[in-house]
Amino acid sequence: MNQTKREQRLLQRTLRIAVPIMVQNLITNFVALLDNIMVGQVGTEEMSGVAIVNQLMFVFNITIFGVISGGGIFCAQFFGKADHEGVRHVFRFKMISAMCVTVIGILIFFFAGDPLIRLYLHETEQNLDLEATFGFAKQYLAVMLLGLVPFSLEQIYAGTLREGGITVPPMIAGIVAVCINTCFNALLIFGIGPFPKLGVVGAAIATLIARVVQCGIVIIWTHTHKARLPFVNGLYRTLWIPVALRNRIMWKGLLPLTANECLWSAGVAVLTQCYSLRGLDVVAGLNISSTVVNLFNVLYIAFGSGVSVVIGQMLGANHLAEAKKSAPKLIWCAAGICVIVGGIMACFAGLFPMAYNTTDVVRTLATKFILVSAVLMPIHGLLHAMYFTLRAGGKTYITFLFDCGFSWCVTVPIAFVLSRFTDLPILAVYSCAQGAELIKVLIGWVLIQKGVWISNIVVETEA
Repeated sequence: MNQTKREQRLLQRTLRIAVPIMVQNLITNFVALLDNIMVGQVGTEEMSGVAIVNQLMFVFNITIFGVISGGGIFCAQFFGKADHEGVRHVFRFKMISAMCVTVIGILIFFFAGDPLIRLYLHETEQNLDLEATFGFAKQYLAVMLLGLVPFSLEQIYAGTLREGGITVPPMIAGIVAVCINTCFNALLIFGIGPFPKLGVVGAAIATLIARVVQCGIVIIWTHTHKARLPFVNGLYRTLWIPVALRNRIMWKGLLPLTANECLWSAGVAVLTQCYSLRGLDVVAGLNISSTVVNLFNVLYIAFGSGVSVVIGQMLGANHLAEAKKSAPKLIWCAAGICVIVGGIMACFAGLFPMAYNTTDVVRTLATKFILVSAVLMPIHGLLHAMYFTLRAGGKTYITFLFDCGFSWCVTVPIAFVLSRFTDLPILAVYSCAQGAELIKVLIGWVLIQKGVWISNIVVETEA
């Protein structure tokens, strides 16, 4: 009975962190689906142009996530130890490193945006206009660049709050942002009332406004709740970070996690480019399916974030045995969630693509991609929870090999070879590349069982 109660408390603790993140991400991705449908109503070329830019932006977004996560594993353990000075130092580290990456990202997109976009433009049997798609992508990218700084700032603040177990304020900010985004999307894409009809540019402006508002809400809330967040006191009095801690975050957190997230997201972009060799209609189909799949993925993604915080705080409090017992239970719980969610997604696979103003070929492809993702969702849920468990203990070089190492050594080569040197239909190529991650599950489970991830990195920092 005591064991059952402990497991219930563990699940409740994880869900207290995960549910607000789920709500925020669910609303965000549902609105992204509506946005995607709105742009899709304008035309397939417009939708494809936005999809290409969003794929490139995905690399930047995930890289920022990696930069912030590099300090985040320390932040969660400092919170678990109630060391507010440590949290303060880590926050400064995240701010400096994320802003440097943001500047680099802006420069890359500004000077190399055109050739990057053209990597995804290939002829299709549906005779879609490649130059028109290129033009729409350029217009969308130009506005989206303005939102990179507020996006990064919001991620720094919201990530720190979540690492301390505070998830409701970022959720509220996210809800407000998506409401604003939805309203301005409708007004600016279609030119409702006095607003001009701007198409893809309108969609980008709506996203920019939403990001600025979301960033402002999170920053203001953080700095007006100093009693609840002692680390805020004197936060910007100096940018000094103890050398030993800075070096440890750099080598144990920032470099391996940033490299991992950057290379992993680049691997996803390369996978999409491989799939795009089968035609622009494949890009459009993938865009629809990924938007729908992301809507359902929020449950296991948010649960994984909860696992990361709970396990990280256990390790920071030096409850190592408890962390070792808890991690496998939470990982299998994530898989169970995905079995249910994947089944629901499969039932509605053919419904979502019907909302798009596109060709029957694109709708059919999108439906098939969604079905494959539904079948593989339990695998992705397991992998996500395993990744965050390994990362919580600071074993970032292991996660580097586990995550992006596998992607570039197995998944990407499979897609590259099958797309270029065989005549296999796109669904077979997609299924082979994605299904290869079953091997990764076996590797991850061995690592979890061996306990190689169990480490109190904040104690090591003081040693």
